Amino acid sequence: MKALGAKATRGLNLGSMVNACDNSGARIVRIVSVKGGKTSKGRQQYVKIADWVKVSVRKGDPKIKGQVFDAVVVRVKKSYRRYTGERIAFTDNAVVLLKDEKGNPKGTQIKGPIAKEAGDRYPFVTKIAKMVV
Repeated sequence: MKALGAKATRGLNLGSMVNACDNSGARIVRIVSVKGGKTSKGRQQYVKIADWVKVSVRKGDPKIKGQVFDAVVVRVKKSYRRYTGERIAFTDNAVVLLKDEKGNPKGTQIKGPIAKEAGDRYPFVTKIAKMVV
């Protein structure tokens, strides 16, 4: 996995409700766990930009409601600092759903911008994104 080009801050907690910004049929999803996340003993895990997470679909298409998918976090409200010195913050928290363990996206297009850090780490997300910030 490619290293992040930014000092990522703790953006989201487990159980956070976030938007699904692709056209997979999900609208609102809940973060269930972080894949490969590391924390201190006794501390709850957290999610930052470009993390691979497990999500449960809460609102959206009735066929996929309640199902669990892998996802990549592409936008977070909490500001983080890039190594160039600039600070980046988005207006909402958003994920892109994945259909398999290889990381192929479930949808065919992403609504809104995605972070450059998520695009660098997961090039398959960049292919379907309209704008990378």
